[in-house]
Amino acid sequence: HGAFGAGVLCAVLAGGFAASDAHAQAALVDSPTGGETVVRKSVAVGAAVIVKPKYEGSQEHEAIPIPIIIPKLVEEEDTPDGVFKEVRQRVAFRGLDDVRIRVFGGQRFQVGAVTGWITTRDEDDADFLEGTGDIDGGLVGGAYAAYTMGLFTFDVAYIEKLTGTSAGPQYRLGVETTRQISDRGDIIVRAGTTFASAEFMETYFGVTPNQSRNSRANIPVYTPDGGIKDVFVEVGGSYEISDRWVFKGGVRYGRLLDEAADSPLVETPDQVSGTVGLAYRFYLDR
Repeated sequence: HGAFGAGVLCAVLAGGFAASDAHAQAALVDSPTGGETVVRKSVAVGAAVIVKPKYEGSQEHEAIPIPIIIPKLVEEEDTPDGVFKEVRQRVAFRGLDDVRIRVFGGQRFQVGAVTGWITTRDEDDADFLEGTGDIDGGLVGGAYAAYTMGLFTFDVAYIEKLTGTSAGPQYRLGVETTRQISDRGDIIVRAGTTFASAEFMETYFGVTPNQSRNSRANIPVYTPDGGIKDVFVEVGGSYEISDRWVFKGGVRYGRLLDEAADSPLVETPDQVSGTVGLAYRFYLDR
């Protein structure tokens, strides 16, 4: 199901599982000689597990393990306003098919690239899919733009599969807000919707005459149009359990709508997924 490709992409995650590009946090300690402040740079390395529906519309789930790497950027207390204080983590994880890399921009407006991985839909993912054939997974490419106004960040993304079985583009709209719940943890709440092209809808939710004939469950022919595919809400965050250990996790609820929900391939329109991970921090100045 593309776990290897997903793992390679997620190995470079630098922020969280449903996270925005949060400001880099300072990691400062007193010098052993007394009085002075020294910078402590670190990187946390660990593993996570993504639990997601086997395919969009499935009521069964699969678990995909991924590695995680979380660098921590730091600053000195007396560092003046400038480039270093404006450094933000450049990678944000919205899901396996939506990993965002900021190219330019800052606190208010940013533009970047989107990559990710869409997992394979096997005909043995469900008994009634037998005979319909597999839809190969593939690498995702695209772009996004985001604008922050007050406590909220609004964004739009163009997402398209570049390899594997051909499928058309998706357009994702979202809004999120971040709250620092303590010195050790933060929480991110995000909501949004996805508009899918007719080609994408036909690939993943449609049933061709040939698939209908080969289907052991006699699935009827279905030809959906492009339109709103889903709406979703997700909550994620991180918590520093100790000076060394970092916990990250998130949960997402999505609901398929309109012609996606009406597809005979959809077992349930309610789609729940989650991620949980643990990382150990190594201090690079030691």
